[in-house]
Amino acid sequence: MDEWKMRSIGYIRSPYQDTQQVPKGLGTTHTMDGILEVLAEFEEGLQDIEGYSHLLILWVFHKAQGFELIGRPPTDDLPHGVFSTHSPRRPNPIGLTVVELARREGSNLHLRGIDMLDGTPVLDIKPYTSSVPMDQLRRGWLEEAEKRKQDQGGDSECREHIKKSK
Repeated sequence: MDEWKMRSIGYIRSPYQDTQQVPKGLGTTHTMDGILEVLAEFEEGLQDIEGYSHLLILWVFHKAQGFELIGRPPTDDLPHGVFSTHSPRRPNPIGLTVVELARREGSNLHLRGIDMLDGTPVLDIKPYTSSVPMDQLRRGWLEEAEKRKQDQGGDSECREHIKKSK
């Protein structure tokens, strides 16, 4: 099996100390502010980042242990494959989050919409430049779970999320 050595380019500063504090489930919107403290040796790589409204943050589920190929996410009662979920219990414990860049202060990026724990190691930052139109975006089993919840008289927050995603 191939292996690659990676190192952190920075760390997340977040109010979340425990995974139970991170909002999960159907209709969840991540609005928490946090800071990505980029290590000094990588600060030069932030040149021109201020021109982007959103960033992709590639990070490590540093507290996850082991993995499960099939699991039940908090958003559905049915089992799903790990690669169709956001589960932290993955063969490679890598997370990917789209965040809003509020501002840059030196090597600190002030972010909105984080879902990472305090101290989370960050592997990479990329500008978000998706060109997939919303009417062409498919959301797999998550759409089906949202519909089942709506058909069962799910909460108004979930219904509002479903409307926005269509």
